Amino acid sequence: MSTEARILGRRRPGMHPGALIGPNAVLQTVAVMEERLGHAGTGAILLDAQIHALPSGEDMIPEMQALRLHRWLALHEPMGCYVIAEEAGARTADYIIANRIPAPVVRLLRLLPAFIAAPLLMAAIRKHAWTFAGAGVFTPRGAWAFAIDRTAAGDTIPLPDSLFHWYAAVFTRLYRELVAPDCVCRASDPAEAFLPRRSYAIRRIG
Repeated sequence: MSTEARILGRRRPGMHPGALIGPNAVLQTVAVMEERLGHAGTGAILLDAQIHALPSGEDMIPEMQALRLHRWLALHEPMGCYVIAEEAGARTADYIIANRIPAPVVRLLRLLPAFIAAPLLMAAIRKHAWTFAGAGVFTPRGAWAFAIDRTAAGDTIPLPDSLFHWYAAVFTRLYRELVAPDCVCRASDPAEAFLPRRSYAIRRIG
């Protein structure tokens, strides 16, 4: 198996990338919500988002669960949703590093110079983008930039801007932990208001 394949594991056969994503998109977000909003506040959002039971963490989940969760989180907490999304994204990346990337690969990436580690990491992410992009289209632009486009995803609910901050937070933590500690990922503003497409750039600020 190649280094890239070992980084994020193998895709399970039979999974449709347009419908399923990893359960931590919900689990980590709810954990942060519980800490910041309390049990009652979190429960109200989960009820509106039609999430009546949390994922077990063992299987992929319908991406609509995460989309509804972020949508209703933004409606309940229009300012706080950004802080929650960023912390949840960082925790999701921590989970990936601890549980989905073999420890020898983590050590290797951390030892490599950033100009070598970054392309390896981005290549691995590209192969497994279906686990977080769902029906969206993930397009790398070299090792330090990418786009997520949900224009053709057929989303039935408006997507909050905080969801796209969640993606940036995941990449910020992955790159900081595995490429260089001064990496920051930021999304650019969409060309048109409410357009479900974002371009991202990862930069070193040190």
